[in-house]
Amino acid sequence: MLKVGLTGGIASGKTVIGDMFVALGAHLVQADRIAHELMRPGQLVYNEVVRHFGGAILNPDLSVNRAKLAEAAFGPANSSLPANPAAAPSATTSQIQSRVQELNRIVHPAVIRAQEEWMAEMGRQDPNAIAIVEAALILEAGAAKRFHRLIVVTCSDELRVARFAARHKLALEAAQQEVARRMAAQLPEAEKIKAADYVIDNSGSLDHTREQVRQVWQVLQNQASSN
Repeated sequence: MLKVGLTGGIASGKTVIGDMFVALGAHLVQADRIAHELMRPGQLVYNEVVRHFGGAILNPDLSVNRAKLAEAAFGPANSSLPANPAAAPSATTSQIQSRVQELNRIVHPAVIRAQEEWMAEMGRQDPNAIAIVEAALILEAGAAKRFHRLIVVTCSDELRVARFAARHKLALEAAQQEVARRMAAQLPEAEKIKAADYVIDNSGSLDHTREQVRQVWQVLQNQASSN
């Protein structure tokens, strides 16, 4: 079995590309969906997140409000980080990274364990399977070594902001600030590209992206069959 990590910056199109791989025959799990399950009331991760970030992140039914948790970790949505994360004042960036790291220390180990269990099950079902984990923070979590291959999805900054604005129904200026705020807590895209075995540029048409996926898939199939 071939273990593949699929990662990239916010609003780069990881999920769309993951779906393309599934259509070609890959098995895929999303780390975000695993995290959702782990943050259901009664789960250990849920208890720890609430203990660290407080009851203000909860909905009336005691489920975690993802938007409120993001604000608790990344800071208020109207914080005035510049469009270029690298230009953010170091103190502000440091404070954001500290809060995000606190959240990641709680969530990442449990998510990684669940990913490992899922990949092991895929291997039992099909020794020649290509098992893909879609996760935004593979490199930040130090989990890249758990995969045989790493795919990084990229796109232009303008398109990233436009996609985020459309997804969350925000004005472009607000979306730009929010994207910058969240990317300040992630590795720069250039660093992710350096670590990648394959890079898929999702800045163009869907047909262009699909062709890149098809080419990478052919290589992965050859590697899976030779393992």
